[in-house]
Amino acid sequence: MLVLPSLSLYVHIPWCVKKCPYCDFNSHEAKIIPEEEYVKALVADLQQEADAVQGRKLHSIFFGGGTPSLFSAKSISAILEYAEKQIGFESDIEITLEANPGTFEQEKFVGFYQAGVNRLSMGVQSFQTQHLKKLGRIHNSDEAKAAIASAKKAGFNNINLDLMHGLPEQTLDNALDDLQTAIDFSPSHISWYQLTIEPNTVFFREQPPLPADETLASIQDAGQALLQEYGYDQYEVSAYAKGGRQAKHNLNYWSFGDYLGIGAGAHGKVTDLAGSCVIRKQKTRLPEHYLDYKIAPRFKAITVAQNELALEFMMNSLRLLKGVPKALFAERTGFTLHTIEPILSELIAKGLLKDDAQQLTTTELGQRYLNSVLAEFMS
Repeated sequence: MLVLPSLSLYVHIPWCVKKCPYCDFNSHEAKIIPEEEYVKALVADLQQEADAVQGRKLHSIFFGGGTPSLFSAKSISAILEYAEKQIGFESDIEITLEANPGTFEQEKFVGFYQAGVNRLSMGVQSFQTQHLKKLGRIHNSDEAKAAIASAKKAGFNNINLDLMHGLPEQTLDNALDDLQTAIDFSPSHISWYQLTIEPNTVFFREQPPLPADETLASIQDAGQALLQEYGYDQYEVSAYAKGGRQAKHNLNYWSFGDYLGIGAGAHGKVTDLAGSCVIRKQKTRLPEHYLDYKIAPRFKAITVAQNELALEFMMNSLRLLKGVPKALFAERTGFTLHTIEPILSELIAKGLLKDDAQQLTTTELGQRYLNSVLAEFMS
């Protein structure tokens, strides 16, 4: 039986100063940003999501992009004020804003904090200027370090640092130096993930020289050991938290919770109790189309097919190293585990899934070959 999960809000701000060569997100370079018009469109977008709320308050909010920190604190405040008025906030709501470490954004940190943002996610990627240049980043190492210090001075005590490894021509020592520099700032959370070459990117068309597989494996093993040594608990494929500060917003994704998505190209997923189904929404992608609205921005909605729900649930929940309670499967999909029992039994027999009466979770081997595990649910 379907049960309403926690409700989050994702706000997409699609503009950047410069498009990075590895980025396949819906982001667009712009010298002039129609900020005021976009805020109005976001408000109209959120208004049309009213039926999906179903009496819930917001569990978390995430401003992603693009580069959300290009917007003024005044605009971020206006969006938050409307969301609180329209839907309401849980008492311990987590509100995250992605920020780039450029000097321009540093001046806004105090304003973001005063607007109600209580978690900052900083796209550092590397602390080594030579690698930042190869990644097409517009900040240098000193600016990255200064931005973290500025964020702390502004009042932020819940900071995530995004770091990549497996960078062009990166060595094991390079990668560990990056990680140690991040750890020395003692952020509450580190997102540490390998650079992947995605279609429709500059790196896909002009692939840079990446480290050999042996080097990538050494970086992964040594990096995880270093993070563990300093008290960062790995709770997801690329997420490490200190002092129990896991990202509430991402945990809601990974436990197949509900989220409203507003902004150009934003995705949402909501449980419809009346229709006993799960619905996915996607807003029109191009910013100019998103802004060209009469009543509210255009979107398309798709009811997730029943035979796809198990795969979607597993694709999210099995990213968590400790998995999720088995009871959650029925609450999120409306089906019992008996419907996929043959698949579960086979995965347990192969040593890819733990034989646990309470939890759905992979073994260490299953986590290493997660794509193979998920492929079993595609039939």
